[in-house]
Amino acid sequence: MPAHRLPRLTSLRPFDSPGYFAVWLGALISNIGTWMETVAMGVYVTQTTGKAEWTGAVVALSFLPAVILAPVGGALADRFDRRAYAGLGAILQAALAAVLTVLAFRGQLSVSIIGVISFLNGCVSTLTYPAFSALLAELVPPEDLHLSTSLNSAQFNLGRILGPTLAAVVLQAGGPAWALLANTLSFFAVLVALWRVVPPARDAAAKREPLWDGIRRGITVARDDEDISLVLVATFFVAALVAPFIGLVPVFAIRELGQGAAATSLLVTCQGAGAVTAALGVGTLAELFGQRKLRGYSATTIAVLAGVYWLAPTLQVAAVCIFFLGANYLVLMSSLSASCQGRVPRELQARMGSLYSMVLGAGYSLGVWFQGALADRMHLRFVTIGAAAIFLALVLTTRLLKPARFENEPLAHAEVQPFSDSAH
Repeated sequence: MPAHRLPRLTSLRPFDSPGYFAVWLGALISNIGTWMETVAMGVYVTQTTGKAEWTGAVVALSFLPAVILAPVGGALADRFDRRAYAGLGAILQAALAAVLTVLAFRGQLSVSIIGVISFLNGCVSTLTYPAFSALLAELVPPEDLHLSTSLNSAQFNLGRILGPTLAAVVLQAGGPAWALLANTLSFFAVLVALWRVVPPARDAAAKREPLWDGIRRGITVARDDEDISLVLVATFFVAALVAPFIGLVPVFAIRELGQGAAATSLLVTCQGAGAVTAALGVGTLAELFGQRKLRGYSATTIAVLAGVYWLAPTLQVAAVCIFFLGANYLVLMSSLSASCQGRVPRELQARMGSLYSMVLGAGYSLGVWFQGALADRMHLRFVTIGAAAIFLALVLTTRLLKPARFENEPLAHAEVQPFSDSAH
């Protein structure tokens, strides 16, 4: 009698690729720890200063290095062994987390120290995350790249569910030091996963570009390809106008809803739950609508959902709204990220991913700080709803001016000239 296998969701197909699940699981454990630290530090800064501007500024500091260092990180990831380079990043992040942990146990935490560590952690993440992202892309066939991106976002958001839940318990039982300790230990899961995985062999005969030539070539490819350029512009405006709902959760929960750390954890958890739910269905949605139409629909609806979330009168309503907002955000951002990497050959994917990270970091750091600063001088809901309305207007204008970019017409891959060292 023939064996029968249960059908697997299209969205989970990358798990069949050797090594992918091990790296995915290691990253999940690390992200649980990271979100425990994020919630603990967000609550600490908000309660210590009482200022949305300070909360937004600390969040912005972790993303600000991407504005300058992201192209360097992408070029380095395409230049060196990606597994070893990603492992180095995990070691450095564990060391920075350990510094915060020791200071917390000694009672020497301060907002300024948290800001400095956040900035340094952002530098390390910016320089090494492109290697991790490109390593995941190497482990799956090209047709599964979008699914891989969605599952990577899903593990990030599953950490967003579990991390804040654990953080609420740990903060209540022992305080922020124990949440920071959990984050420090979680980085070892990434190291174990990277040690176990064997990525595909790279072409040893391929010529290695000089670092700055590699950076320039990546920027040139992105600039000359209209689809990649449009995706990067869209990423900036999503990050600046809509995405600050993530970093301003503590401010919304504490100042607008009159709650505390538990409410902050609940909202962050609900956003993550929405994102994970969307990740399970994004493959089916892409097959149903087509990736480019799905990207257009999600860009339109995210502005509406953001406005509804900021209008929420109670914690319960806000929790429901941020669930759907988190789902919409995952669908849109995974599509934008995959569009950048999917249009270039694999030797350029880390550079395209780093340019995406650079634009995302620039937009988000500017948006979360500026909206936080305005919220201290005006009403938070007025500022954030206004930003969502501006984004909706931009999307609708783009639909009118470039309707073809929202259709599923097949596009040729970006034109990429092979590297030649004849000029050196």
